[in-house]
Amino acid sequence: MHFQLAWRNIWRNPRRTAVILIAVVIGVWSMVFLGALMVGVSDQMVRNSIATLTGSLQIHSPGYRADPVIDHSMDHPEEVISVLKKTLPVGAEWASRVRVHAVASNARHSSGVTLVGIDPAREAAVSFIGGAVDEGRYLDAEDPYGILVGRALLENYETRSGHKLVLMSEDAAGEIASRAFRIVGVYTAELAATEKQFVFVTKAAAQEMLGMGDAVSEIAVLLPNPTAGDDSAAALQSALPEQYAVHTWRELLPLVEAYLEINRKSVAIWYFVVFIAMGFGIVNTMLMAVYERIREFGLLKALGMKPGWIIRGVVTESLLLLMMGILAGNFLALSTVLIVARTGIDLSVFAAGAEFAGMPRVIYPVLKTEHVTAANLVVLVLGLIVSLYPAFKAARFTPVEALAHT
Repeated sequence: MHFQLAWRNIWRNPRRTAVILIAVVIGVWSMVFLGALMVGVSDQMVRNSIATLTGSLQIHSPGYRADPVIDHSMDHPEEVISVLKKTLPVGAEWASRVRVHAVASNARHSSGVTLVGIDPAREAAVSFIGGAVDEGRYLDAEDPYGILVGRALLENYETRSGHKLVLMSEDAAGEIASRAFRIVGVYTAELAATEKQFVFVTKAAAQEMLGMGDAVSEIAVLLPNPTAGDDSAAALQSALPEQYAVHTWRELLPLVEAYLEINRKSVAIWYFVVFIAMGFGIVNTMLMAVYERIREFGLLKALGMKPGWIIRGVVTESLLLLMMGILAGNFLALSTVLIVARTGIDLSVFAAGAEFAGMPRVIYPVLKTEHVTAANLVVLVLGLIVSLYPAFKAARFTPVEALAHT
């Protein structure tokens, strides 16, 4: 009976019902869709950061992160690799690297870069570089003079594939080592800064150039679930000798972790702002409906209806309005996400600003069940709570007050 009466009552004034429904629909749509956009930005930032030579975990000598020089390399990486084979879960990949600061130069330009010596086959399974070459070819393990450079670096140096690039860096003896490499491939990355920073040669070529022997700077691990590395990190740290340090991507990327925390708080603040705006609309609309029906409520009490039944009736009206608004808002949000997800939101026009903030050039929304559920519960539960005020207001009218009302 309550639902039947409530359904009839909310359509007694279709215009007022339409206004509150529009407010709820817009509120739910904005919470779900904008939440999906922010989750999409966060997920893409994390995926790009992990793929850009970070991995889920990294293993170093203890002093390497504070001072990434050859002196802090791992001289016996084979003992680490043996532990990785025993400890890592099925599906995990790993790759050892040489990573040092260097100067790249040609006849026209020179600048600081990061020289990365890689095992081409293993690196392709761990980082972005395996599928990023869009001109020329990928590195060959047997090619001691091939180098991969980023598209942005290639354009800045006014050079092209097949030309030479000279790299200089400090070797294991503290002397300046240099070698000329020939550009065999050009890669593209999500951020132009990545294309300008990293140049890739084979690990053997880097070790020979720097006189490192078999030493490596780091070993990166990519887990089946790239963002879940805490348990594996703890297991590796306990299995490895004390002279090695294991770091998760959260430790290696503190700025990304800080952004994720800001993002989570921003979503919560946005939910709060939307609900406040929507809550005032619900309260005002329901109060208008209550005051228009003062004589009706007084008559019901005169006929013996208990105040609790009146409260239940008004809250049921709010529940029906909220449920209709939530369903329509979710449908609209899901449709918007599906449409936008096809092409994404292209920020190429603002590429410099987006890159400075670490954001991807194209944003794809990502719907997560927990965020959609949270948005719906916020609207439903808090919406019912704020509707209690007009409900109690209606229950307090006496028959005398109702008859005196004109």
